[in-house]
Amino acid sequence: MSGYQLSNLGDGKFALSGEMTFATAGDILRDSEEPFEHHTRIEMDLSGVTDTDSAGLALLLEWITWANHTVREIRFTGMPDKIEAIARVTEVENLLRRGERWAGFIEAPRD
Repeated sequence: MSGYQLSNLGDGKFALSGEMTFATAGDILRDSEEPFEHHTRIEMDLSGVTDTDSAGLALLLEWITWANHTVREIRFTGMPDKIEAIARVTEVENLLRRGERWAGFIEAPRD
């Protein structure tokens, strides 16, 4: 059985651990809707994600689309290497930072 945990750390900070796959992405999206509604800036720590696939990338892109449509900001930390690789191969890696609107909230560019 697949599993994940979406933790609300307070002040718009969340952590996702476990699987972010076809088996869990829809449930994660549904579970995030209510807690995300309470914040204009969201920071999601993905460092606890143990398995992911293209559905994980689709989930992140869905969150970004939601943030842009609702004038919110979403930022991801601890991005799994596999998500970065899928994003690079599918040429959407630049979209992963589109949820970051305010300069004070964006971390320094990676080398």
